Amino acid sequence: MQVPAPFGYERASSVDDAIALLERHGDEARIVAGGHSLLPMMKIRLARPETLIDINDLEAQLSYLRIEDGELRIGAMTRHADLLDSALAAEHFMLFRDAERVIADPIVRNRGTIGGSLCQADPSEDLSAAFAAAKASVVIRSSAGERIVPVADFHEGPYQTVVGDAEMLTEVRVPIRPGGGSAYEKVERRVGDWAIAASGVCVWLDGDTISDVGIGLAAVGAEHFLAAEAEASLRGGPATAEAIAEAGRLAAEHCDPVSDQRGPADYKRHLAGELTKRALTRAVARARGEQA
Repeated sequence: MQVPAPFGYERASSVDDAIALLERHGDEARIVAGGHSLLPMMKIRLARPETLIDINDLEAQLSYLRIEDGELRIGAMTRHADLLDSALAAEHFMLFRDAERVIADPIVRNRGTIGGSLCQADPSEDLSAAFAAAKASVVIRSSAGERIVPVADFHEGPYQTVVGDAEMLTEVRVPIRPGGGSAYEKVERRVGDWAIAASGVCVWLDGDTISDVGIGLAAVGAEHFLAAEAEASLRGGPATAEAIAEAGRLAAEHCDPVSDQRGPADYKRHLAGELTKRALTRAVARARGEQA
């Protein structure tokens, strides 16, 4: 079956209007912007919302990339193509450009939104791993006001987030710190496919010491998309090949992939370790100014 179940349709005129519509229609309402994740699930009836609330008229409010209060702030309706093309984002976090280059295809990138990708919470979703590595937070808004949630606490499980029934994600905030470098590595079956495994890394150097690090993993069952043990092994130590190799080993050891049509679990575990090493090596080189 490739036909959605019947549903109602509303078009929001503002963020406040969208939240009011969510409150009015209850927990079976869903927001739609790009729709590249939600609509295919509706067609095979894995998702059966009673009402769709279209927020495409809210780009003036929710589509932007800017620096404010020492953070890169990304509106939830910013399209993937805008993040890919943003010189501002790439100046501070090259892993976003790395990741966007391997997300889907131009059609999806031109319509799909950053907020929609995060809220879909697919275990193989690239930007969830990238934002987790960058230690980002999200702004969630309701009629009662706003709350800020670290991306590390945002995903509760596959296709589940902390966004409530009458709430919507409005912004992603990424803190900017000196001495940083980042990179994203992915293996996929074909161009534009979901990852078999992927690793996103941010490192911050103080001389040759790793003062802080974030390692995000996609598609390999990493809790909250993070490789916490690998991060801990690097933090406060030297940025050497040996330290990077050990972090890759720990990333592989502590993830929990499953065997499926994309490959056996052992293969995915191997990729998690190898891709983490590659991403760390590139991120350190970028932090040192040795690589673009």
